[in-house]
Amino acid sequence: MSDPHARIAELEAALGAARREMQAFTYTVSHDLRAPLRHIVSYAQLVQEDAGPQLGAEVLGFLATITDSARHLSAMLDGLLELSRVGTVPLQWSEVPLQALVQEVMAELGRDGASSAVAWRIAPEMPMVHADAALLRQALLQVLGNAVKFSGPRAQSGIEVEAASDVARGRVSVTVRDAGVGLRMAGLDTTFPPFQRLHPKGQFAGLGMGLALAHKGLQRLGAGLQVVSAVGEGCSVSLTGLRPVAA
Repeated sequence: MSDPHARIAELEAALGAARREMQAFTYTVSHDLRAPLRHIVSYAQLVQEDAGPQLGAEVLGFLATITDSARHLSAMLDGLLELSRVGTVPLQWSEVPLQALVQEVMAELGRDGASSAVAWRIAPEMPMVHADAALLRQALLQVLGNAVKFSGPRAQSGIEVEAASDVARGRVSVTVRDAGVGLRMAGLDTTFPPFQRLHPKGQFAGLGMGLALAHKGLQRLGAGLQVVSAVGEGCSVSLTGLRPVAA
C-alpha cells in the first residue's frame, strides 16, 4: 500500500505546478497582446486623422468601433493581469483590524464621489482577523465598490456592513448588504469566473471582474464568498471563513 502522506504531497506539488503554469500563461498573454493592440489603436487613429475628411460617416463609425473594441480588450487584459497578481503575490500574514480596514475602504470609495449619496451603517467593534491585509482589502474594495455601484439608481440607498463570529468553528464572516437593484441568482456562476456580468451591458460600468478578484483573494486566505440576492431587492455578499485572532 502506498504512503498516503506521500500521495498527498505529490498531489499538492502537482496542483502547485498547475497553478503556477496557469498564472504564467495569464501573465504572458496579458503582456504579449499589448503591442498589437497599441498598433491597432494607433493606426486606426492615424487613418481617422489623415483620411477623415474623405471618409463617409459609416466608415468613420467602423474606425471608432475598432478603436473602442481594442481599448475594451486592453482593459480586459488589465483585469486578467490583476487577477494573475492576486493569485501569485506572496502572502504576508498579520493581525488585521476589520473595523479600520472597512473605514479605509469606505474613505477610498468616497474620494471619487461615487458613494456620496450612500447611507453607511457599519457595525461597531468588528473583530481582528488573521489575514493578508492587502488581499483582504482588495476583496472588501471590490465587494463594497459593487454595493455602491449597484445602489446608485436607488434614491437614499443604504449599505450595511457587519461581522459575525462562529466560535465553534473558529471563523469570522463579514457581510455587506445593499438596497440596490439586485440580481438574478439563476445567472450567477458561484465559481465567480472573470468577466461575469450580471446586468445588461451598458447598464453599469465595469468588466465583471469584481467578484472574481474578491473570490481569488479570499481563496488564498482559506476563505470564501457567498452571494444572496433577488432582482429589485438588493444584494447580500458575505466574506466567509476568515480566521479570527485569538483573544
